[in-house]
Amino acid sequence: MADQTIEKRSSEVGDHEKEPRKKKDVTEDPETFSCMLQPCPTDSDPKYVGIRRLLLFRKAQSGVLLRKDWRCNSKGYVAYRNFINRPDNWLNSQILSRTSTPGTSGRWIPSPNQLSIEVESWAASSWTGMKDLHDSQSQTLSQTVSSIGVNSSEFEHPRRKTEHAYSFVGMHCIFDECKSMVTVIKFGHMSSDVLAYGATDGTLTVCSVSDPPSIMNKLTGHSKDVTDFDFSLNNQYIASSSLDKTVRVWDIPNNLCIRVIYGVTSQLCIRFHPVNNNFLSVGNAQKEVSIFNFSTGRLISKITVDSEVTTLDYDHTGQFIFCGDSQGSIYTVKVNSRQGTLSRSHRTKTSSKEKSEFTTIQYRTFSLMTQGPVLLALTRNGSLSFFSVSLELQGYLTLQCSLKLAPRLHSIRASFCPLLSLEKGEYIVIGSEDAAVYFYDLTRPKNTCVNKLQGHGYPVIAVAWNHGENLLASSDFGGTVIVWKREKSK
Repeated sequence: MADQTIEKRSSEVGDHEKEPRKKKDVTEDPETFSCMLQPCPTDSDPKYVGIRRLLLFRKAQSGVLLRKDWRCNSKGYVAYRNFINRPDNWLNSQILSRTSTPGTSGRWIPSPNQLSIEVESWAASSWTGMKDLHDSQSQTLSQTVSSIGVNSSEFEHPRRKTEHAYSFVGMHCIFDECKSMVTVIKFGHMSSDVLAYGATDGTLTVCSVSDPPSIMNKLTGHSKDVTDFDFSLNNQYIASSSLDKTVRVWDIPNNLCIRVIYGVTSQLCIRFHPVNNNFLSVGNAQKEVSIFNFSTGRLISKITVDSEVTTLDYDHTGQFIFCGDSQGSIYTVKVNSRQGTLSRSHRTKTSSKEKSEFTTIQYRTFSLMTQGPVLLALTRNGSLSFFSVSLELQGYLTLQCSLKLAPRLHSIRASFCPLLSLEKGEYIVIGSEDAAVYFYDLTRPKNTCVNKLQGHGYPVIAVAWNHGENLLASSDFGGTVIVWKREKSK
């Protein structure tokens, strides 16, 4: 097959050499053309704004292509070849998959306009397989098909054979020097070995997970819980928020706090701007989203929403901030990447009648399910939602599916599995009150849980992947951080 591929590519190259290359017209690419046609503010330079929009668009597009290179865990040409050669009905086959996996995690709720179609086709495919099964198995399967809307427990079914892509060889290392709950944990930007985590005792710990694992720095200065933090693009600085009403900027190599921004209320979430790292976005308990100048600490702009801003994340271009509040609403806020000004775009309410605070808002550039950018949202009452993002429509969100899990007593966080999701389905990793780490495939109507990691002695609060996704870090209520090592794909 490799020889045929080489011959095919060589023939294509030969054909291109024979034909003269035509100059591509800008109007042939609708997205690039729309970028050029967007009106610019009256106080801006039209040439500068147009060129910057075009460069941002090209940068985002190249980032998507680099993400598909699969340069981790020995997943090189073979995995990428299988991805581009997938059949046309690949997504439908994944949704209708009947593969046995451990556990039934809960209710899978697709978007309203697709519910009747998917349930009907799923029931039809299941009925075909019932004829070859034992009577007792047929009865169990038919009961499952008829009870799509029933919320099953996460621990109802025993563990079975785990899919190879989610097999772990064990614990890579453990950090247990912290004696307080670890509330947030992250790997460095584009890093596979720098790990940091914040705790309720106000400390930030920076570690190296390369052999041998070690603690690099312990940053002390906050007097109350660390609610969130974020790495700068070069991983030299960390910006952290806390319940002590302050935002602190840390110089990691020198182990110093170089700036303190004082507020009048608890600071709940924080992010660096993905394009202009001189902008620092902060959400607080006073219903405000603020942007500060990283170099001076001065306030640039702020807007007010309807409730406390508990979590936020940027899109890859830095044009929008997606903010989750304490009442179950997501706000799309438009950002001027040059001046740092904010303007509120629209609000999206979750379908749940119960108003619950968001613990996770996470953006991802590309998803096979939507063929575009997506947003993951998790509330404290266990509602896991998966949205498609329309950046050309001011960041408008459309609910694709949701998963109802057991309500959480703690502010437990979830995370995408980006590289793994490009291979098979749409995978999410999340902590749990039963001291386990769960993996879910949102493309499956049932048996959504595909793996479960056990090793913590307390509820698992936060999870994070490294850049290569060969290491998964999880933290718990007792202060223990476990770094799990995923099995290499053959």
